[in-house]
Amino acid sequence: MNKKKTVVVNIFMLYLMNFSQLLLPLLTLPYLTRVLSVDGYGVVSYVKSIMVYTTLIIEFGFLLSGTRDIVLSRGKKDTINKVLGTVTISKLFLSFIAFVVLLVMIARIPILNRHPRFVLLSFLTPFLSIFLYDYLFRGLEQMQIVTIRFLIMKGISTLLTFVFIKNENDLDLIPILDIIGTIFAVIWVNKEVKDMGYRIKFDGFLNVVKAIKNSFVYFLSDAASTTFGALNTFFVGIYLSASDVAYWGILMSIVGAIQSMYNPISNGIYPRMIKEKNIKLFLKIICFFVPILLIGSAILFGESKLIIAIIAGNKYTVVAKYLREAVPLIIISFFSILFGWPLLGAINKAKEVTSTTVATGILQVVGIALLIFSHNFTFSYLLLVRTLTELFMTIYRVGIAYKYRRLFN
Repeated sequence: MNKKKTVVVNIFMLYLMNFSQLLLPLLTLPYLTRVLSVDGYGVVSYVKSIMVYTTLIIEFGFLLSGTRDIVLSRGKKDTINKVLGTVTISKLFLSFIAFVVLLVMIARIPILNRHPRFVLLSFLTPFLSIFLYDYLFRGLEQMQIVTIRFLIMKGISTLLTFVFIKNENDLDLIPILDIIGTIFAVIWVNKEVKDMGYRIKFDGFLNVVKAIKNSFVYFLSDAASTTFGALNTFFVGIYLSASDVAYWGILMSIVGAIQSMYNPISNGIYPRMIKEKNIKLFLKIICFFVPILLIGSAILFGESKLIIAIIAGNKYTVVAKYLREAVPLIIISFFSILFGWPLLGAINKAKEVTSTTVATGILQVVGIALLIFSHNFTFSYLLLVRTLTELFMTIYRVGIAYKYRRLFN
């Protein structure tokens, strides 16, 4: 398969996965919002946002640093085996830290300590993801494996949701169904790894420490990125009601689903940009998708009430107002994502990408603090802070790309 075809196939497979990431939650979301109370759905939304933090600690940026290590080790099976071993051991160690952090959160946050079993069960899915090795398949540009394992994992849990979740008494079954789907995906993925001739090879504890240290810059970037979504939900759960958490969860589910559609472009060209640093390919992809982005945003703005009614039901139509206010954020985030790792990361500017994300994260934390202390902590102001900080990050990244433009081919 030639280089351009490989990029196209990878982007297509990742788009298929992200379409599934968009579709499957949108299938279960209307169902759950109808069989659960608003407060019950608020608990589900809030715990999902907390799992973002535990996943962040477990992953520790290895999706990017691990992918890079695999790309640079292509053709060296023994080296790839060692990367697999080092990253797996690192994640197991980090999962223990994530679990301790989660226990502290359960003890401190009321909405969590009222549902400890639900929270602890929810932790098992990010823990099991250690054995899915997405970074391996991304580095080998075998995106179809990533896509198939996702379809197995989420397809099973989605189907079982409709079968077993009937009312609020079944709340604890929601994470259990996710666990079942993940176990099936883990079994299939590990068979694929074995068939490809790879295996986990432990390369010493010092290499684990080194890998964690090298991945720290990627972790910082991911941690700062988390500020843009999960941190807002975290404070909504503290300062507003469980119903508000549900409304915010619906809004962020839709915004997140749309933003997830940008990831196939980002992840699809990232390995190729590392190899070729092809600025023309990057700009062509940007130009191709901008008209689609603008048309989609116009539809979202004009039909927000209908979209919310279809997705979540009439009791959530209050969210339509905030969905319209989120449209500028949706447009700007397309550029902030694409000008990050796919562009700057490809020319070894990992520190610069991280600095833009960290600076933006700090700016957003300051903005949230100002909203809290000025008693203006509302959805509209939260969205304004997010939009302005996303714009700041985009401009910052464009400036860095222009500064180092000579490094591109």
